[in-house]
Amino acid sequence: MTASHDTVTPPSPCINICRMDERSGLCEGCLRTIDEIAGWSTFDDEAKRAVWDAIETRHAEWVAQRFASASQGEKQ
Repeated sequence: MTASHDTVTPPSPCINICRMDERSGLCEGCLRTIDEIAGWSTFDDEAKRAVWDAIETRHAEWVAQRFASASQGEKQ
């Protein structure tokens, strides 16, 4: 029997690269906001999964922006 996604406590997204980007308001390492970082230890599992979902969205947006920037550079 395997553990369900809903019963496993999500791990911290921290990867020990802790620098806040002033422009985005996100940690450069884990892509969390300062409020998400500060509240992590008090969040229930549902809130932690919501943060992980937000991180996945932010990462996808970041990758899309990088590809768009690279494409613009190739056209010039």
